[in-house]
Amino acid sequence: LTGGTTMNPFIKLTLAVSFCFVIGGGVASQAAAAALEQQIVGTWVVVSSTNEREGKKTEALGPDPIGYYMFDQAGHYSLQSMRGDLPKFASNKKNTGTDAENRAVVQGINTIFGTYTINEKDSSVTVHIIGGSFPNWAGADQKRTIAIIGDTLTWTVPMGPAGTTVITLKRAK
Repeated sequence: LTGGTTMNPFIKLTLAVSFCFVIGGGVASQAAAAALEQQIVGTWVVVSSTNEREGKKTEALGPDPIGYYMFDQAGHYSLQSMRGDLPKFASNKKNTGTDAENRAVVQGINTIFGTYTINEKDSSVTVHIIGGSFPNWAGADQKRTIAIIGDTLTWTVPMGPAGTTVITLKRAK
C-alpha cells in the first residue's frame, strides 16, 4: 500500500493478529513439542492404572494403586507401581512368605528400570528395560504413548489388538 493510500484500521488489526497467530502458533507448537522431553523429567505419582479390553475397563492394580515413575535428564528411568492393598506377611519376614502371600506380591507389583528416549513426533517414549519384576522383559525395548497436560502424565501401554493399560500420574510436589 503505497502512494498515500491508507489502510482501514480494522484490516490492519486483523492482519497484525493473523501474523502474530501464524508466527506465534508455530513457535508455540515447536516449543510444546520440544518441551515433552523436558516436561517428563522428574518424579510422577501413580493415580490410577486401568486395563481397557474389548470395551471393558478394570482396575489393573486395584482401586488405590501406589508408586512412582522417575525420569532424569540423562535418559534414565525407574518405574514402580503396585496395589495399595498388598497383604502383609504373617511371619513378618520377607523370605518366609506363604505361597499365597508371595503370589499376591508378584502379581500386584510392576517395576522396571533402564533408559528411555522420547519421540516428539508421535508423543511416545521408548523404554529400554535393563531389569524389573518381570525378568522376561530384561533387554527389551517397549514403546508407550504419553501425554503431558499440566501436572498430569498419561502413560498408555499397548496390550495387543484387544486393549491397553492407561496409567494416570500426577507430578510429585
